Parts: sequence; structure tokens; C-alpha cells
Amino acid sequence: MPIVKAVIPAAGLGTRFLPATKAMPKEMLPVVDKPAIQYVVEEAVGAGLTDVLMITGRNKNALENHFDRNTELESVLERKGDDRRLREVHQSTHLANMHYVRQRDPMGLGHAVLRANMHVGWEPFAVLLGDDIIDEREDLLRRMIEVHDKQPASIVALQEVDPSQVHLYGIATVEHTEDEGVVRVTDLVEKPSADDAPSNLAIIGRYVLQPEIFDALEKTTPGSGGEIQLTDALKDLATSGAGGGVMGVVFKGLRYDTGDRLDYLKAIVRVASNREDLGPEFRSWLHEFIGSEGRL
Repeated sequence: MPIVKAVIPAAGLGTRFLPATKAMPKEMLPVVDKPAIQYVVEEAVGAGLTDVLMITGRNKNALENHFDRNTELESVLERKGDDRRLREVHQSTHLANMHYVRQRDPMGLGHAVLRANMHVGWEPFAVLLGDDIIDEREDLLRRMIEVHDKQPASIVALQEVDPSQVHLYGIATVEHTEDEGVVRVTDLVEKPSADDAPSNLAIIGRYVLQPEIFDALEKTTPGSGGEIQLTDALKDLATSGAGGGVMGVVFKGLRYDTGDRLDYLKAIVRVASNREDLGPEFRSWLHEFIGSEGRL
């Protein structure tokens, strides 16, 4: 069965960006001239996933509004003859078939994914975290779908991290396969200490999941803070082999966690530098800025 559905959890409070996110969803923070969440939806669509379910929470209405029509704004742009901006406004409106479900209580990523059960049904689907941007020149999600199509299993994206950072991620125990960059995940542990981590391969915010994940999530006991962890449910699939077990695609490209202030700034600089309309002038200014030791 071809994968056509994507789930984007976007219910987090964005406390790392306060006070900016007090009244605005963190996913709506702009990366140059588009909100971070639009890059994520564009990635899903680029991989052939046109049915997108966003898991939202309180104070997240701006997400729905961004992907909906704004007839008043469109009329103003039409009267002005501003066709370029009108096309940009239409782009977000027509990107995908957008759907929304509320996560009423902040009970973790696993609970957010479980909220998608009724929409997804019994078929494989992708999960893209709303504050993780994969550089548009990478084809990570498409590669994950290809691995799934070849060997049906739940697929996680893995990236090597510095050992000092393993306590921030779910960490995988893996076995190598004949397929370069593809591993079989035999076990997972959520946010281990550096001494206890089985590797430095961290799960990052892209998944292609078998529907058996819903059964595993139903059985998963809430952990610290009353949260249901997706990593715990994936561990169950990895150790039991249900749904084909868990495979991993090791990613070595560019990724930005826009929920982290430093990574967010890096994303803006890289995206702006690579833009045809902004890049040349921005890179020139950046060289001057660095040469002046940041005192421009």
C-alpha cells in the first residue's frame, strides 16, 4: 500500500522561545519569509504525501489559519496587481489536504501520534516533527519511504550525535545490513546518560510507521511527567518484531531543530544564504560582519 498520509505533531508549548511564543505557536516562527511549519509540510508533499494531519493544541489557531485561505488579503493583492505575493499566499493554501486534531492534554509525543489513529486507519504513515527542518536539498523522507517499500517495517531516521548530547535523544542499538546507510534497530532507550548509551545514533524527527505502532502505544505506560513516549512504543516493536520490527536510515545531511535558539539562527542563515534572490547580497554582508568581529 503506498504511503500517502503524514502526521505532524505541533502541540508543544515552545517554552524555549519565550516570550516570543507566549501568544504565537513556535512552529510559526519565520525562517526568512516562511514559517518553520511550512518547510515541514513542503517536505511531506515533496515526498508524495498529500494527506497531512496536524496534531495541535490550545493557542495553535495560527497554524490552521496559515494553511487556509485569507480572502481579504488575496483581494488586496489582486487589486494591487501584486502577482508574486499572491502566488506565495496561494502556495501555502494549496500545498496539501490539511486536517487537524487537538491534543487536549500535553501527554507526550506518543500520545500525539496515538491521536492520529482514527484518521490514519490501518495503513503505514509518516510522522514529521513540526520543529525539525531537513534541508530542502536532502531526500531523507523519500529514502525512508523507499526502504519501507522494499522491506515493510517501521523506519526511524538516525543521526550520529556527540556523546555529550545523547541524554537529549532516544538512542538506538543497531545491526548493520547489506544496504548502505540502513540498519536494523534491535533496541531503543530514551535519553540515556553518556555512560549508559548503547551508541551515539539518535532518533531525529522523521518516522515512517507501521499501523502496529498504535497497538504498541495503547500498551505503553506513561513515564516521567505522565507522558507517553513514542520511543517506548518503538522499542516494543523492535524487540517483538511486530509489524516487521524497526529499521533505521542513517542521515548525514543538514537538519535544524527550530525549537532550539541556536539551531533556529543557523537555519535562517543557511536558508537565506542559499536563496537565489537573497543569497549573493546576504553572503557578502555576512563576510563583512564576520570580518568586523560582529560589530557592524
